[in-house]
Amino acid sequence: MEERSVVHDTFVIERSFPAAPERVYAAFADPASKRRWFAEGDSHDVEAFEMDFRVGGTERARFRFKAGTPIAGAVITNETSFHDIMPNRRVVFSSIMTLGDRRISATLATVEFLTAQGGTNLVFTHQGAFFEGADGPKCARTGGARYSNG
Repeated sequence: MEERSVVHDTFVIERSFPAAPERVYAAFADPASKRRWFAEGDSHDVEAFEMDFRVGGTERARFRFKAGTPIAGAVITNETSFHDIMPNRRVVFSSIMTLGDRRISATLATVEFLTAQGGTNLVFTHQGAFFEGADGPKCARTGGARYSNG
């Protein structure tokens, strides 16, 4: 029997925005806003996006990659559970990502919205377990979806 492999990785991404924490937080809390920056893209079609933004709520996104991409026709699903929400301060969630019927990663993430002079400092902490068939930490760090289909 073949052993499963897993790669663990933790990283932090920090960004500054010239907007108040309430406005930056709203991009995560409002389903229409989040769909625009999280789900939509040129390389794939969004087949589903649902979001119930509350503690205990869930989010589900399903994408199908377009022709001309390395995994054309492949379906990726991201299922998220919200564990802690402090409006305008933080969001803590976990998610499972699948490629077709195969799980490829599990994540625990924290997004912090910190008041800064002239706007907001956003701190995103990602703790992940990456399974076979995924580029793993490299892909997660860049926000891309570069997965093998094999």
